[in-house]
Amino acid sequence: MSLIRVPVALLGVCLLSVANAGVNYEEEPINYSEATPENRVSRLQQRLGSREVTLEHRGPQGYLRAVLAALEIPVSSQVLTFARTSLQDDKIGPRTPRAIYFSDDVHLGYVQGGLLEIAVSDRRLGMVFYTVSQDAGKPASFQRRTNNCLTCHGAARTRNVPGVLVRSVHPDPDGHPVISAGSFVTTHASPLAQRWGGWYVTGTHGDQRHLGNFTLPDNKKPRQIDNAAGQNVTDLSGRFDVGQYLSPHSDLVALMVLEHQTATYNVLTQAGFEVRSALYEQDRGATVTEAELQQRIDKSAELVAKMLLFEGEASLTASIRGTSEFAAEFAARGRRDSRGRSLREFDLARRMFRFPCSYLIQSDAFAGLPEPLRQAVFRRLRAALNNDQSATDDPLFTAKERRAVSEILSETVPGWSEAVRP
Repeated sequence: MSLIRVPVALLGVCLLSVANAGVNYEEEPINYSEATPENRVSRLQQRLGSREVTLEHRGPQGYLRAVLAALEIPVSSQVLTFARTSLQDDKIGPRTPRAIYFSDDVHLGYVQGGLLEIAVSDRRLGMVFYTVSQDAGKPASFQRRTNNCLTCHGAARTRNVPGVLVRSVHPDPDGHPVISAGSFVTTHASPLAQRWGGWYVTGTHGDQRHLGNFTLPDNKKPRQIDNAAGQNVTDLSGRFDVGQYLSPHSDLVALMVLEHQTATYNVLTQAGFEVRSALYEQDRGATVTEAELQQRIDKSAELVAKMLLFEGEASLTASIRGTSEFAAEFAARGRRDSRGRSLREFDLARRMFRFPCSYLIQSDAFAGLPEPLRQAVFRRLRAALNNDQSATDDPLFTAKERRAVSEILSETVPGWSEAVRP
């Protein structure tokens, strides 16, 4: 399904070399590893350093509760993966899954007996990675990580920029991915049948099928997969000790949002790096013509616009429902227009959201894109949303809904009204 019908000219399951394609983010103007981050975590670390705030170490989860609260990450966002594809894979398995929590700009991984791993969105640097020691005898401190995280989180699976991803694998009984069986990086465009291998999943989804709540019988590539017992699961208590976690859920809706969010951040970072580098080259007197510069801006804007409009989103064939309070809490945080509409309202019958334009257009990461790129994205979105020709009308994104999205953007996204004014 294509939502743009007009021409447009460590998470994942591991939180982790310099890009082997595209912009070299270790050089000017990005200087990823040498640059000083400016993000939600770096600001919290400054407050910790000045003793303006302290974080409490509490019980077997250590600093987890305090860090979640300080970074405003809801417990309801918890999703659980038992695949051994993390830097701490020796501590992960079907009986001790890794918990992932996330807000709009921070992703946090918790492993029993291990470090807290954090990936946070930074306007200039894309995702920046930190760890927190769980040693009760030491004050909480966020330590920035680069090379050891970028092995997974700065390569092809994250578009060769510092990013995050959700992977779906075929795990053996101990949680090790069976490499010969293949794997997927999953997004909102992935068929449900390819999603959540190596994850616990709680929620109902009718006769739609996924790979969650399942391990292979051995470490061999299967001829076929029978995962009937992994479908429409609402209680995980028989699979591991859920009391060791802040929530008994690995919410289906939270997983869907996380897939979209991680993929979108990677596109925003890739586009921002590309245009920032093009502008830098021109400023330094490189032989970049205006036409070449505009071409690079337009290509990047096209990628961003398609992602924001959920191009290729996999259609739902039955209603989806999670088991936690995630959906209600996520929707409640939305910016609303004068008619009470928000980009965070869920559909979950035909597609993920009622109004298919990403809430991340309201993010700090989008606001921080180079201005020529942001304006080019606005122009492409306007063209798509104004496409009222009935012959090309997508039944899952009607002319009425496109007008509603445009109206919501005009009241909730700074700069939108000025950019699209005739």
